[in-house]
Amino acid sequence: MLKHAREEMENYYKTAGKIMNKRIGSDTAAIHNRLLRIQCMLELMKQPLFPHAFNMYHTYWDTLIQRARPSKGAVDFIKELKKRGIRIGIGTDMTAYIQYKKLEALGVAPYVDFIVTSEEAGVEKPHPHFFELCVQKADVKAYECAFIGDSLTKDVEGACNNGLNGILYTQEQSLDAKIDYLKIRSFDDINMDYFD
Repeated sequence: MLKHAREEMENYYKTAGKIMNKRIGSDTAAIHNRLLRIQCMLELMKQPLFPHAFNMYHTYWDTLIQRARPSKGAVDFIKELKKRGIRIGIGTDMTAYIQYKKLEALGVAPYVDFIVTSEEAGVEKPHPHFFELCVQKADVKAYECAFIGDSLTKDVEGACNNGLNGILYTQEQSLDAKIDYLKIRSFDDINMDYFD
């Protein structure tokens, strides 16, 4: 019974996500708004919005943030960049509020100099305006920026197509040989000379 209920909820959640994508009609931060998705899910289920939508939203994010852990070596890597006087920015396809909460929970908020969210930019990666805003806030030339991300298309190719140095973060051991970008598999193994 419990397994069936879980599968049913997951199906409603996925369906709500598809509906929200169609309603929003563009690749913007609103796509990531879990309150809107939960609202849509409850509407599909013909259940009352109040107080369930708000409670479910907080349960989702509070649980995710409480369980979030930084990748091994990531905090030390960020501290080392800071020690070298390198500005650190976060470029994300998410809402600002949630990213601030995540960064605080992960213990890296004190090292972050600026944040660019798709909510603020009005577009998501790999749109050129997103990367323009990153460069503007970094206050350096695009070619002086390293943009590390886990999406080959959105983060790495998006950055490279806009003049930044895209670096793929992946824990996969085997990658397509055609992927000709700098890769990081572990933050413990980074050659820090690249960032000088």
